[in-house]
Amino acid sequence: MSSVPSDRSDDDPSPYVGALLRVVWQWVREQLYTGVVAAGFDDLNAAHVGLWRYPGLEGLRPSQLANRVGITKQSVNDLLGHLEQHGYLLRAPDSADGRVRVIRLTPKGRRLQQTIYAAAGAAQQKIEDILGPRRFAQLHSSLELLTEQLEDSQAAPQRPAT
Repeated sequence: MSSVPSDRSDDDPSPYVGALLRVVWQWVREQLYTGVVAAGFDDLNAAHVGLWRYPGLEGLRPSQLANRVGITKQSVNDLLGHLEQHGYLLRAPDSADGRVRVIRLTPKGRRLQQTIYAAAGAAQQKIEDILGPRRFAQLHSSLELLTEQLEDSQAAPQRPAT
């Protein structure tokens, strides 16, 4: 069933899928940050750029963003404060609930987002160049399937095993 040998040796373990995905994800993040800096956004660090995940920040509550990126609300608000001070976004009252703030990108923030998306596209193209079109298409469709299945399983209530 699994293509990973069950007789893993502690002396020569082959990496798990998660470890392999981490290496690729870190490379993609580096490509995004490099693209942002090359485009002249030199008042940001990799943590700021790391807040941008598909489909973007517009309309999110800071708490939703914290959950999405897996860091504390305080850390997210610190990063958002820097982005706000540098003109990338505003934290505005939510039209549905004025007690809650939502992220609104400024024109500068939208330019940054487009730069991040362009760098993501370039990184994706480099991966396709390495794998070739057929293997890249297989990777992409496999990741889409995994994403769909894993997101569905997280949305469904977990029942204890009986």
